Amino acid sequence: MINRRTMLRNVAASGVGAAVGSSFIPSPLSASENESDATGKPRRVIFFLQNNGFNPSACIPRGMKKSGSLFGAKLPESIKPLEPYLDRINIINGLHGRHTTPTHSAYFGALGGYRGGEHRGPSAETIDHSISKALPQTILPHLRIGMGSLSGMERQPSVAALSASGAGKPLYMHCNPNHLYQTLFGSIADGDVKKEYDARSLIFKEVESIAAKGKGELPESDLALFEPYVDGFSDINNLRTKLNGFSESLKKFKPLHSDKYVSPKHETDWHDALLDIGIATLKSGLSNTLTIASGRAGVWGSWEGLGVETTGHFLGHMGQEGNPIWHKIRQYNCRMLVKLMKSLESVPEGNGTMMDNTLIVYTSGNADKQHTNASTWPFILLGNCGGRIKTGNFLQFNGTRPINALYATLLHAVGAPCDRYNMNEANARKLDSGSGPLEQLFA
Repeated sequence: MINRRTMLRNVAASGVGAAVGSSFIPSPLSASENESDATGKPRRVIFFLQNNGFNPSACIPRGMKKSGSLFGAKLPESIKPLEPYLDRINIINGLHGRHTTPTHSAYFGALGGYRGGEHRGPSAETIDHSISKALPQTILPHLRIGMGSLSGMERQPSVAALSASGAGKPLYMHCNPNHLYQTLFGSIADGDVKKEYDARSLIFKEVESIAAKGKGELPESDLALFEPYVDGFSDINNLRTKLNGFSESLKKFKPLHSDKYVSPKHETDWHDALLDIGIATLKSGLSNTLTIASGRAGVWGSWEGLGVETTGHFLGHMGQEGNPIWHKIRQYNCRMLVKLMKSLESVPEGNGTMMDNTLIVYTSGNADKQHTNASTWPFILLGNCGGRIKTGNFLQFNGTRPINALYATLLHAVGAPCDRYNMNEANARKLDSGSGPLEQLFA
């Protein structure tokens, strides 16, 4: 039974925490407006980051030491599931992130291209948020999901550690699939999910009203801290209203709310459920930008569902090359990447499919390993972003261009060109041997 006391106890954890400071609601657009940009080519971008580093040994094709075609290449065991897609991917090594100063993780710095680390807030927006602003606007422009241990996802259903909308403005990722499912699909669900959705809607509206009235009783010095919470409840209520007008598309792609949501045997059940929700938001046109954090951008997380008994932090102190434990985790990631591609391929779009107009960026929040100087930071790109990215290549850089140059390249690909991303000329003289995007990636 859903009762008022239980609902109020869970409000902050499942709702406002994910909305405060998140730029959660833009102006609504019709479905037809969501479908294409000014060039007539729809575009969407997905970021997938695994914690504890991405060692070059886990991504560089066998025998390749310099840039070249991936045709006929043999991939390392860890990313073997991607081998059937060699003509549709790029493997990149040799970009650096020394200026992000990662230890256990670069956190916001990984996607921001600036100094990060534990207990350090964002100093600027991150590339996933920048891209979400450049793409055609949707009801939920940028969805962020975090995959951790089962207890961690239950205890902290929303966490901010990776994405940001500006300096001091972290964006929360959703980690509990039941809360996220109920938020996005509750209005069209059945049974207990629908009952909980209706009950929460009443509570959220009441709390927003009470919070707004309470502003008048606070001293001015406290208003800056209090107003984001009021705005958070307002954002939640606005989102629910707008989703009601988007119900037909949501019904078409709504994931099945199965036992893996309510009775997970392992954390990977919730990981899979979160991925299903992310795919549904893309296929329905609800969102154009998706960020996935396996390990929730820190050092923790677990993968017991894969038969891995070692947990996150200790995994980071294990070598990845030839390690069967890391093979399991990385191959699980790759199967998720393949599922993303196949799911988007199943939906026609223009003269092709949704995947034809999509780019997936796979990397780590911590360069190549834990406790690294970040002299090399591997990436895998999947898809060509509407024909803008040339695929089928291994690109080996010499360690003199930063990850910021790749992020500038991504902005060029989505029609928002910039020469440098989050890097001024003074820093560029010390950190970047070139200027502008990575021309080798352009079709």
